[in-house]
Amino acid sequence: MKRTVPWSEPVDLISSDDSSSDTDMEVNNGGHGHRSSLTVSINPPAKEMIPEDVLIKRAEMYQEYMKAIPIPSHRGSVIPFSSWMGLGRSIKKLYGQPLHYLTNILLKQWDELRVGSEDEHMPLDFVIHPCKAEASIWLAEEIHRRTSSHHHVARLWLSDPMHHAFVDPIFPQL
Repeated sequence: MKRTVPWSEPVDLISSDDSSSDTDMEVNNGGHGHRSSLTVSINPPAKEMIPEDVLIKRAEMYQEYMKAIPIPSHRGSVIPFSSWMGLGRSIKKLYGQPLHYLTNILLKQWDELRVGSEDEHMPLDFVIHPCKAEASIWLAEEIHRRTSSHHHVARLWLSDPMHHAFVDPIFPQL
């Protein structure tokens, strides 16, 4: 393969995109004193803006879906855990069902409450009995499934661009 431009001549590379967010970089070609200018257009992915009415409808569907899932009545397992979110993940796997968005947020907050405490590095199942911890999560889950307003959930989702990180994947899309 033959090179069409000699190595000693500078080469300008320009992107064909006419974006206003161009980035200029100087490239040194091995210390020979010749510099090439490289212009690259960087287009960040557009942030998905979901209209409020669509988000309210999604929250309504989500809340109705979560209400339809029964809370397990036979819970006899002792699940070892070191954090509230870890216990939540184990519960999801063991019972094969999602936890409510608000329960996931609550578990995250409970983990954050431990930061700086004297037992922060101790596994949580040494501090709180696993059966009591699991019962606490199911109680919060029942409250969130049965009594939460979809308008409240939608407002929380609107204020948190990363809300989808706390919505378990079993969620119908519009």
